[in-house]
Amino acid sequence: MRWCPVADPVVFEIPLTPTPQRFGITLANVDYNLTVYWADAQDGGWVLDIYDANGRPKLTGVKLVTGANLLEGFEYLGFTGTLAVQTDHDTDALPTFDNLGLTSHLLFVPG
Repeated sequence: MRWCPVADPVVFEIPLTPTPQRFGITLANVDYNLTVYWADAQDGGWVLDIYDANGRPKLTGVKLVTGANLLEGFEYLGFTGTLAVQTDHDTDALPTFDNLGLTSHLLFVPG
């Protein structure tokens, strides 16, 4: 089944820019540090690493793809919500090197 954020009542966009970045964020009342970077190897693409507030890795190497809950299957790590990517005008289009955070969005739905 395809996840569609438009139908959800509360959707938060995680602010990104089309550059490698690391920042702290609170999602569902839990503090995380996120690292987003472009990986040239294996078809390229944006990749997400999630660390706890103390900098310990929780989930690394998550490719930012559309049409899926990126946290699905990792509930045992304590994630309480849905994380998904959606691109304007073409919900199946992967984020490109220069559109992340502009027309391609990383979205979080708590719960």
